[in-house]
Amino acid sequence: MNALDLAKQLQARFGNLISEPTEFRGEVTVTVADAERIAEVCDAAKRDLGFDFLLDITSIDNYGDDPRWTLVYHLYGLGHRCHLRLKTHVSEEKSELPTVTGVWRTADWHEREIYDMMGIRFRGHPDLRRILMWEGYPYFPLRKDFPLAGKPSEVPEVAFTEAAPLEGGPFVTLPGGRDAIEREPRVRTPET
Repeated sequence: MNALDLAKQLQARFGNLISEPTEFRGEVTVTVADAERIAEVCDAAKRDLGFDFLLDITSIDNYGDDPRWTLVYHLYGLGHRCHLRLKTHVSEEKSELPTVTGVWRTADWHEREIYDMMGIRFRGHPDLRRILMWEGYPYFPLRKDFPLAGKPSEVPEVAFTEAAPLEGGPFVTLPGGRDAIEREPRVRTPET
């Protein structure tokens, strides 16, 4: 039994809810058409197909497109050693879907990170609160409409006593330079 066979079993069980499996470089992906049923599909993948390990949940911001977000669930079966990727889409208007913490407890922190960085809510999550940014932080820093140079924020008695520039981060800057603004890719002028 390989991942493609298991994905076809999942598709046979759920019919049109699951897309035709695609394989690219040995990795198999199916798309769940209705994000409201992602927990049900994940439960079947774990219980019936042996995908007992949730490796990761990631989110993609498709800014400018509808639906805005794609959520990607990376599954692995310890018994059969197969990987499977489930994708589902969430619109900006809804920006909510059911939690899968009832299927895999490890989803807890993955979902909290997605909520904290993208603002996508997980209905039924046992403790949906920020995990990286502080409570009360008004933005979602991994959204594509969040400026790479950051946004000024007044957070007295929480993290700083003065306005603090919330500058991009290590994933958008280059090493060296006098300050974060100089390292910011969109601020630098092209070298001639």
